[in-house]
Amino acid sequence: MKKIYKRLLIFLIGIYFVFTLLNQQSILNEYSQESEKLSQQLEEEKQQKEELAKKKEDVNSLEFIEQTAREKLEMYYPNERVYIDQGM
Repeated sequence: MKKIYKRLLIFLIGIYFVFTLLNQQSILNEYSQESEKLSQQLEEEKQQKEELAKKKEDVNSLEFIEQTAREKLEMYYPNERVYIDQGM
């Protein structure tokens, strides 16, 4: 009788061990996927940071200032705009 209880106890401990192992493996897989996702997001943020740093450098350049004045403020050098009279 004691042998049956011993075997049953060992069997139950084995099942618990397998269940715990499988549960931990699934949790590790979730953490791994989340880690990959966060790594990708970090790379995207680094690229955006580099682009913003480059844009920051370009903002102070004369070419950028001139382009902005032309496009957004419609400012031009004297005698630079040519108007064509279409009434003829």
